[in-house]
Amino acid sequence: MKRKAWRMAVCASSVMAMLVLAPVHAADGKKRVHVKYASKSGAKTPVRKHAPVGRDHAGLASVGNLNLKSAAALVVDLDDGHTIFGKNTQNIAPIASITKLMTAMVVLDASLPLEETLHIDSADLDSVKHTNSRLGVGTGLPRRDMLRLALMSSENRAAASLGRSYPGGSEAFIAAMNRKAVELGMWNTRFVDPTGLSSENVSTADDLVKMVKGAYQYPLIREFTTTSAHEVGTTAGRNLQYRNSNGLVRNSAWEIGLSKTGYISEAGRCLVMQATIAARPVIIVLLDSWGKQTRIGDANRIKKWMESLSGRKSLG
Repeated sequence: MKRKAWRMAVCASSVMAMLVLAPVHAADGKKRVHVKYASKSGAKTPVRKHAPVGRDHAGLASVGNLNLKSAAALVVDLDDGHTIFGKNTQNIAPIASITKLMTAMVVLDASLPLEETLHIDSADLDSVKHTNSRLGVGTGLPRRDMLRLALMSSENRAAASLGRSYPGGSEAFIAAMNRKAVELGMWNTRFVDPTGLSSENVSTADDLVKMVKGAYQYPLIREFTTTSAHEVGTTAGRNLQYRNSNGLVRNSAWEIGLSKTGYISEAGRCLVMQATIAARPVIIVLLDSWGKQTRIGDANRIKKWMESLSGRKSLG
């Protein structure tokens, strides 16, 4: 009897060990991945090394009928932070002009006079990608208009002038950008310029949700990023017409509260938005979309998917 009891105890222990050591699986049979986050203490630069977002689009994210071509994507409920959809949300990658949301927050946090005239300087010219601009050297605009153009139409010289005119100059401005990122809990984000032209401005979809949430608290950022078109008058007497770089703000089918696009070759086409879909306020992040219209297509696919599910089942 003792031997039989001993054998039964050994068998039971073995079964328990197998259950403990076996990988945890979801109900659909897929292994759950447990990700370790970067430590929040002691690191001067809050960026950890990751493989960049890849361009292998063979494994498109799929939930039900939702197939996205963006390399990284995230849809989060604005109110409760619930993740509705995610794909490669912790991959660190260049974010291009999505950077300008942080630029705007730093400018507004400094309470600099918005009616003060700023002039484009040779230091504001793009020496990285050599992009063009209608704001020639010497062009003067109120800081308010520089901010609006940087956000609405992603004007790089306007963004550069905002950083250069910051107390302490561009270096102090970049330091303030990175401090703000830490304040927002963006531990895998780094900024090196206010425009996003440098591929060293990097972040993750997870972090960009935090940045969009932060930017959404600023009424001017909400207003400027969703303005469909705007005319500015320069100090030289020229009137310049600008349009929003995100055509969805002109689409009556969309209810958009904040928007920012971005593109450099290293980042691909990027888009972040706050929008209300199926009566639910959400934040959408799309990174490294291949194809000129893919980020818009992905946004529309998310909208259609959420609307189709809202009448049939909960999104979580």
